[in-house]
Amino acid sequence: MYTRLGRSKRLVPAILGAVTLAGVATLLSWDVFPNLFPAGSHEVLAAFSLAMIAIAYLVYQIAHRPTAMEFLKAIMLAVAFLFWAANQFWPGLPQATLFNDIAIALFVLDVFLVMIGWPKSSPDSAFGETCSGSCAQCCPASQGEEECCAGRAN
Repeated sequence: MYTRLGRSKRLVPAILGAVTLAGVATLLSWDVFPNLFPAGSHEVLAAFSLAMIAIAYLVYQIAHRPTAMEFLKAIMLAVAFLFWAANQFWPGLPQATLFNDIAIALFVLDVFLVMIGWPKSSPDSAFGETCSGSCAQCCPASQGEEECCAGRAN
């Protein structure tokens, strides 16, 4: 069952996400001002951002206490990001193309699983979609509709 996290449980994933966004901003700065950065820094910045979001996402999922199948899917997505990071960090390795292809395969599989609704315990709202209709359709039965809707507004 997917539940919205309280502020205290969102703190660590949010901090990791903010560090990741700072890395992305630095990466984009490299694109505008490449001469300000040392040689080889683009690979490090790209790999850092991809690896950090993989870690941040896993920490976020652990805080949610997903079912085993939901966590397996989260691990799969994190591994996809890590293979992409490896491809960015070591572009000259003979295995770089393999790393990239594994990342592509895992990303495609992840989106396919979202489209078919697997695992069944994940409501569509867990994938960034909004609830259409009453809050009772999206909230667990143990939580009152008023409490749930108030939580969704935060």
